[in-house]
Amino acid sequence: MKTAAGRATLPAADQAIVAYAEKLTRSPAATERSDVETLREHGLSDEAILHVAEITSYFNFVNRMADGLGVALEAERVDDESP
Repeated sequence: MKTAAGRATLPAADQAIVAYAEKLTRSPAATERSDVETLREHGLSDEAILHVAEITSYFNFVNRMADGLGVALEAERVDDESP
């Protein structure tokens, strides 16, 4: 999903969600009422739009906290209880 070509395979409503989440992540101050209206035009309810904004903001928050504190990514976990 890192490319526009990958996004093109999504339904239109999902493409709008990804575009909104990307804009909210990369340039939150540039997000406008028209961005929310676009989501409504694709059938999202106000509650669904709120969830998109909350989830996007949460992941941005957690990633910035981890980066700001120098938290390293964990290596792949190995199940210690496997036989």
